[in-house]
Amino acid sequence: MRDENAIMRDSLLEIRQQLDRRGIPLKVCASKASVSYSTFLSWFPAAGTPQIPSLASLPALARALPGDLLSLLLPDGYHIVPGPDGIDYDEFSAGCRAFIDAKDRAHHPESEAGRDLGPNERADLDGKVVRLRA
Repeated sequence: MRDENAIMRDSLLEIRQQLDRRGIPLKVCASKASVSYSTFLSWFPAAGTPQIPSLASLPALARALPGDLLSLLLPDGYHIVPGPDGIDYDEFSAGCRAFIDAKDRAHHPESEAGRDLGPNERADLDGKVVRLRA
């Protein structure tokens, strides 16, 4: 079994890669987290060995990172999701409809696995569930 610290460091590097892919400015994240840019970079370097943030930094990271990225720090199957305060019900409704439409298409006899869910359909549905919970 891999060392928990190694797993955490890999997750921190993956978060940095996702931030870069999404074009999320690191300085903005550091500002939202109320930490210095150099501290933020030590946690999420482009390469090398990241410093593992202390548990006390979790609230700051929750303010700075999208929930799906923050969830990469948790074991598989666990996700960090915000509470319902300030929810946009129209956006949530659209997400629910998108899930239902995709699920109905996935159960069509001529879909990837017929009436069963195929791997691509399951991945698509999983993504929609994560977005709904985020």
